[in-house]
Amino acid sequence: MTASIYITSSEGFSGKQAVALGVLDTLTKHVGRVGLFRPIVEDPASDDVLSHMLDRVDSSLGLTPEDCFGTTYDGVHDDADAALAKIIQRYDAIARRCEAVVIIGSDFTDVGNPAELGFNARVATNLGAPVLLVLSGRNQNDLTPRTAEELAQVAGSTIPELQDEHTKLIGVIVNRAEPDALEEIRTEVDQAVTEALTDQRVPVWALPQNPILIAPTVVELANAVDGSLYSGDEALMSREVLGVTVCGMSMENVLPRTFESGVAVVASDRTETLVALLLAQQADNFPSLAAIVVNGPFEFSDTIETLLRGVDLNLPIVRTQYGTFETSQRIVNTRGRFSAANRRKVDAALKDFAKYVDAEELVGLLNVPEPSVVTPLMFEYTLLDRARRDRKKIVLPEGDDDRILIAASTLLAREVADLVILGDADAIRRRAVELGINLDAAEILSTKNPDLLDRFAEEYARLRAHKGMTVEDARLRMQDVSYFGTMMVHLGLADGMVSGAAHTTAHTIKPSFEIVKTKPSVSIVSSVFLMSLADRVLVYGDCAVNPSPNAEQLADIAISSAETAKQFHIEPRVAMLSYSTGDSGSGADVDKVREATQIVRGRAPELAVEGPLQYDAATDLAVAAKKMPGSQVAGRASVFIFPDLNTGNNTYKAVQRSAGAVAIGPVLQGLNKPINDLSRGALISDIINTVAITAIQAQAQ
Repeated sequence: MTASIYITSSEGFSGKQAVALGVLDTLTKHVGRVGLFRPIVEDPASDDVLSHMLDRVDSSLGLTPEDCFGTTYDGVHDDADAALAKIIQRYDAIARRCEAVVIIGSDFTDVGNPAELGFNARVATNLGAPVLLVLSGRNQNDLTPRTAEELAQVAGSTIPELQDEHTKLIGVIVNRAEPDALEEIRTEVDQAVTEALTDQRVPVWALPQNPILIAPTVVELANAVDGSLYSGDEALMSREVLGVTVCGMSMENVLPRTFESGVAVVASDRTETLVALLLAQQADNFPSLAAIVVNGPFEFSDTIETLLRGVDLNLPIVRTQYGTFETSQRIVNTRGRFSAANRRKVDAALKDFAKYVDAEELVGLLNVPEPSVVTPLMFEYTLLDRARRDRKKIVLPEGDDDRILIAASTLLAREVADLVILGDADAIRRRAVELGINLDAAEILSTKNPDLLDRFAEEYARLRAHKGMTVEDARLRMQDVSYFGTMMVHLGLADGMVSGAAHTTAHTIKPSFEIVKTKPSVSIVSSVFLMSLADRVLVYGDCAVNPSPNAEQLADIAISSAETAKQFHIEPRVAMLSYSTGDSGSGADVDKVREATQIVRGRAPELAVEGPLQYDAATDLAVAAKKMPGSQVAGRASVFIFPDLNTGNNTYKAVQRSAGAVAIGPVLQGLNKPINDLSRGALISDIINTVAITAIQAQAQ
């Protein structure tokens, strides 16, 4: 039976997409395959909710926007009963592929239909989906906050419409509520809901108004004024705008009235004000604007053109032909839309949802089935959750890489880990502002910090005294970000390190060999990839570090890999891979694997291990029954140990590309403290996952 939840509101601009994102995120942690469905859309080809939120749905489901909608507003107008039948039919096709489905009701853009809530309720009843009702904490006309009494009245008048359609209500969320009145609002609405339902009680939650979620982006403002980008970084057009300054006064009065993430509107013939604003953006003691909008028909003189083109600023400058009044009116009246494509808004929405909504209670109300599989998304969410429960401090040495900064903002916003970022503090914070991300919670350190540098140099000189290292030479070495970060971990100033987005593997790992060193029981540092397939997670080792391990080293890799598997709640059943299974083959390569298997059994007799095994005998029960009958591992292996780097590296990449697996790693093992390497082509999601993995490793220390 597929679990489902229908998210609807009584009016437009309730912010239910942000709520839906929180529900989707919550369910994905508990259920293997969660789908998405929109019963009514204006145009499926341009529905932002579907196109952006489907990126957060398990890709193995193969869902497209064309799959995930029922009908259009025109279809409902033409024949409501036929539209309902079509919705049911198309929903069933989605539900058969999923264990749970998040259904997002219509957007109340159909102003000609006053019974829109009733139709949503009717759809929910026919789909057998309980309703999560979203009430807006803001008045629709002017966005002023609603009082607790007003919201109670809205709840009291809305619930009868749901009851008329025999809809099952399982909860109410008051969204965009006044932050200072959350408890009062929740109490008043809870009382109103209880009185309206009479025979049942449902939970009521309240989410505060978050300026980031409703802030328009620079590109939305540019579209509102029919403007175009004159200069600046186009990538910064997605930055949120938190207000507007109309520059109709002299520049000495304009500058004090600008503010962080604001937009300044400047008439095209007030070039002295424009130049002053640009100069202020280069100073550290003025707020960082999101954009400048230059309005009016006047062209810049050649002198001003030359000046503007010569200023090295990323700040977007947008030009529009409208006058100052109309430009300002259009900007002020632009309502920002929540988009699942906007990382900062997503981070803020998920953080608020996790803080103010009881996820366990919500999941319990839905009778969510026990997961039959572990999907890549489910595994990734589990990593973040486990890291969050016992936050560790992770150092990120590559503070000059935008990917690191963007990943850090997500990790901090979702409280996955405490972070130390290495680099120039002013430069990093300036770039963070340009990117529209928040790194306020991060500790930013320079490798030239005199107190730490002296301490680190003395410790490194002590550790490497047998190699003739002097304090003077150590001081130079410690200014390298990889050495500085590794020393922080060694001295307990951080719990782990993640690097490699802009450095080679050798550059990342070498300092750990010299400073952190290997565990006493381990002779070799090795790596694994956590291979997240469509329905399970496997461990592959070693695919990144050791080119040709001998039998003793191979045994070390196997035992370390089994320990890593346990850390991530994967029951270790270790397959020692070769081109031969059991006693069927001979030769130096097979004998090495056979010897390594015996060493593992002697050192870890409690561990389920089998070898040599061919890959098909390790994974396929039918093949295992013929080649290795009665084995605890054959056909059910979860940890795969490759005989050499050539085999391991090619196999993990082949599985990643051909099977669509998510390869998380490499995860280093065997070190006294967790240090992990990133690929130089790492995506932001790879960085986030690796930091979470490093934090979990630190928890096990």
